[in-house]
Amino acid sequence: MRTYERLLKYVSFDTTSDENAPENVCPSTEKQKVLARALAEEMKGLGMEDAHMDDSGYVYGTLPANCAEKLPVIGLISHMDTSPSASGANVKPRIVENYDGGDIVLNQEKNIVMSPEKFESLRDYRGKDLIVTDGTTLLGSDDKAGVAEILTAVQRLNDDGVRHGKIAVAFTPDTEIGRGADKFDVAHFGADYAYTVDGGKLGEIEYENFNAAAAIVTVNGVNIHPGDAKNKMKNAMLMGIEFNSMLPPNEIPACTEGYEGFHHLSHMEGDEEKTVLRYIIRDHDRKQFTEKKARFENIARYLNEKYGENTIELTLRDSYYNMKEKIEPHMFIIEKAQKAMKEAGVEPEIVAIRGGTDGARLSFMGLPCPNLSTGGHNFHGRFEYIPVQSMDSMVEVLINIVKAQ
Repeated sequence: MRTYERLLKYVSFDTTSDENAPENVCPSTEKQKVLARALAEEMKGLGMEDAHMDDSGYVYGTLPANCAEKLPVIGLISHMDTSPSASGANVKPRIVENYDGGDIVLNQEKNIVMSPEKFESLRDYRGKDLIVTDGTTLLGSDDKAGVAEILTAVQRLNDDGVRHGKIAVAFTPDTEIGRGADKFDVAHFGADYAYTVDGGKLGEIEYENFNAAAAIVTVNGVNIHPGDAKNKMKNAMLMGIEFNSMLPPNEIPACTEGYEGFHHLSHMEGDEEKTVLRYIIRDHDRKQFTEKKARFENIARYLNEKYGENTIELTLRDSYYNMKEKIEPHMFIIEKAQKAMKEAGVEPEIVAIRGGTDGARLSFMGLPCPNLSTGGHNFHGRFEYIPVQSMDSMVEVLINIVKAQ
């Protein structure tokens, strides 16, 4: 089965994760287990040992070594869920063959068009075959393309008789809501090192990511009839706005790039009595990351002194850290990926992730785990697409990584 055929099959499963599910519920949506069971059965059909889905919806399996050399166990990991940012139900993919470089009409009835004027990456794929959506849902190549590439590589290893050591494979739920590594069994997985296949443009290799935290600012106000409010009312919404105004206005996603960190107000709701602001905090540099969190604490302290104790309740929680410090002692993993890409005719590019991956947390759990590209673009939205040829190239890359040298 070709890689793109697997992807077309997998995107028919709705595996949207739910960020509002209780944290003790895993996976966050039961429908993720439907694909997980199907993948476990497919892995068995590919000759993988101990292929199974555990109680939390994680899928594990190993491809036994077929050579006598004592080789490290290499892990390959992707996630099964799709982002709740756009619908993942009733996905209707199609292939634009031999793309001509112009506008792509995704949905004529709804006049939904994907244009290289807006999505400049399209200019790189003239003559390629692009898998697109109908403009009403995401595609789900993040990260079902990674799943398809890994299992197609396994199939090819078997069909072509490529010599390799033991390969560990895992597919995780709930990565899109930051929980993909929560119940990952590193010991059972048994790899010496691994790669997540969860990146974007073909050729990208990522081993630097943001340090990340979540902040919840709860503002407790005092409501009273506006006619009698002088020196009595404390409007929680206005105090919430004041809190936000004390943060550096240029340290937001719209004003930052590359290694520049940010704070991001992702949600705000409330009334005069109570208002809640939800933020994410990001920075590649651990010192600057700590300073950003301290700024939140200092603003909360100042406003409590101004308006009264417990007016501002601040909850800060770290989410993940920059994997760079855990990968740098094992740079041969990166060099191996670079060599594998060059052998496949792919130009490797080291990039820093303005986000995070399961690999970041797994690296801190003792499993060095950088991230590799899948070849996809415009993830989490209705204009997501992936070139068929990029997926084929990634299969070659993965084979080159795991084959006996």
